[in-house]
Amino acid sequence: MSKILIVDDDREIVDLLSIYCKNEGYDPIKAYDGVDAFHKLEENADIQLIILDVMMPKKDGISVVRELREQNNPIPILMLSAKSADMDKIQGLTTGADDYVSKPFNPLEVMARIKSLLRRTTMQADAAEVDSIEIGPLIIKKDSHEVKTLNGKSIQLTALEFGILHLLASHPNRVFSADEIFERVWQQESIVSAKTVMVHVSHLRDKIEEATGGEKVIQTVWGVGYKIGE
Repeated sequence: MSKILIVDDDREIVDLLSIYCKNEGYDPIKAYDGVDAFHKLEENADIQLIILDVMMPKKDGISVVRELREQNNPIPILMLSAKSADMDKIQGLTTGADDYVSKPFNPLEVMARIKSLLRRTTMQADAAEVDSIEIGPLIIKKDSHEVKTLNGKSIQLTALEFGILHLLASHPNRVFSADEIFERVWQQESIVSAKTVMVHVSHLRDKIEEATGGEKVIQTVWGVGYKIGE
């Protein structure tokens, strides 16, 4: 049974999502602010996904995501917020969230997003085939979800960042549009896919360049999409 941490200062929302999670066979863990969220994570090391509100007392959702990613914690994060402007979504995704749903939301949509995130994470973690790709300065291992530089330095990526990198590296010199990347990695359709992919590619590039001393691995083909050259 997958444990899901639900974090929101609105207790009615936490209770509502908990009911839906239980109905889907998940084990919901409740928290009501960012500080409480970290306590619950310490108490439950096997939490597999976080539903996280943005605006909360003590520690907001953006701060929680930033701290988790700074700790190289790759746990999937679905953000909730009453803010619906594109820049607010981009801030959440840039910080390291995996997906974003605006309030008011349909609980069934939230459940669908959860299933998609968990399915993708499980597929990556349980992949049986040994699949190692060496491209440019990187070695990418699908079975163990590892990315290293040729000199052995590890690069910690979220599940979505790894999915994008592995997709591009598996098809060197092929250009993937933002829509293609979104549909293959997120496994869903979205009208905001281009902006969402742009944010994750930017974050992925920053991590690769930091680890490799500035090497430009992912190339932008303007007006078309992204690729990795051989």
